[in-house]
Amino acid sequence: MAISAAAAPTSAREKPRLSFWQIWNMSFGFLGIQCGFALQNANMSRIFETMGANPDDLAFLWLAAPITGLLVQPVIGYMSDRTWSPQWGRRRPYFMVGAILASLSLLVMPNVSALWMAAGMLWVMDSSINISMEPFRALVGDLLPSKQRTAGFAFQTFLIGLGSIVGSSLPWVLTHWFNISNQPEPGHIAPSLKYAFYAGGLLFLLSVLWTVFNTKEYPPDNLAEFEEEKRRTAGLANGFRESFMGIFHMPRTMKQLALVQFFTWFGLYAMWIYTTPAVTSHIYHTTDTTSKLYNEGADWVGVCFSVYGGVSAIFALLLPLVANATSRRFTHLVCLVAGGLGLVSIFFIQNPNLLILSMIGVGIGWASILSMPYAMLAGALPANRMGYYMGVFNFFIVIPQSIAGVVLGPITKHLFHDQTIYTIVLGGASLVIAGLLSLRVEDADDERELEAEPVTLPAAAYDAPVETDPRL
Repeated sequence: MAISAAAAPTSAREKPRLSFWQIWNMSFGFLGIQCGFALQNANMSRIFETMGANPDDLAFLWLAAPITGLLVQPVIGYMSDRTWSPQWGRRRPYFMVGAILASLSLLVMPNVSALWMAAGMLWVMDSSINISMEPFRALVGDLLPSKQRTAGFAFQTFLIGLGSIVGSSLPWVLTHWFNISNQPEPGHIAPSLKYAFYAGGLLFLLSVLWTVFNTKEYPPDNLAEFEEEKRRTAGLANGFRESFMGIFHMPRTMKQLALVQFFTWFGLYAMWIYTTPAVTSHIYHTTDTTSKLYNEGADWVGVCFSVYGGVSAIFALLLPLVANATSRRFTHLVCLVAGGLGLVSIFFIQNPNLLILSMIGVGIGWASILSMPYAMLAGALPANRMGYYMGVFNFFIVIPQSIAGVVLGPITKHLFHDQTIYTIVLGGASLVIAGLLSLRVEDADDERELEAEPVTLPAAAYDAPVETDPRL
């Protein structure tokens, strides 16, 4: 049964405010999830090139990532909405299963010995990570009141930033701190990269388990109605149909955010695929994947990615303050423009150290990308369909990446003549466009605050203890 776009978010009872440690525990799994994604984002192009891929093949080989997200996330969201266990809750079973599969995938990936094996393992690894990741977004909408959602998503972004620092910098750290070689034999993965993936797999599993065992979820408000709805809409086929039909029944805010997300993730996809070949060819002036210079450049890309992750972790803590002082829409505009200009600036750099400045801009954009769209969206969604619509919203992450995977290769080859630095500039321009489009988004929570009657509270009210809920 599709939910009408006119359906209003409803809940049988107002959610209480959660404490710092409750939000910490429910978000902690993102540390490991992003470590896995960071290893993938910073190193898959390097692995593909090591296995013999050409620069114009990279975008196509990366298609596994968005397509698995397109297939997995909406269905996982749909299924988790219909899951309830008194012991395991609604979202946590999916955290657990995804973490186990993703950790195993991270152990296998650095042992591939052919290009087709690397491409196949990317499908498996990305599917597994997506199983864990999607329910984390819905968990914020499940447990936090609207006033804490911006802070909740910003908290996730902080931990995502920390995970990005760890995952992106691991190969460089293992080489420069532990003297593990970063130069591979022809057709094999460098030892430092292998051990980085092993460590990332362990961190992924442990951090997600922390959330699983330290978070409680609300039961359905009416268990009998919940069971009846689950029975009536059971079946994987029904889940696929419902998920894909959800595009035609989106709330207005979601439609507006869809266009913002399209240009955002088109730009990000260009960055993740082409930063390593762009930096190694444009700044280090080499394309030989077995050379010391190439692998120094590839390691430095990992460090740069960890910088943007670190900046996003810090800036995420400021986002609620900036958004409260202005608006979520304006905050998202400023951050996306900063990210776009950061990517464009790489074209003008010849000193690798200056890439840090470029990544500061990208990190500001990344902080907002991971929180502001979801904070704006959550207030426009029906409470009992939070996981479903968060999964459908993922279409507007994976569709632009899929399109980028098809068109960026020919553009890079025929229009840019394999000069991948121009593809990075194109990605930066796409982020700027996304920022401008964010001003068109109608933020339901902002509108409700404008319509609400002003209330003056005594000073003591700001020091009131955090509410508790017997369901947690």
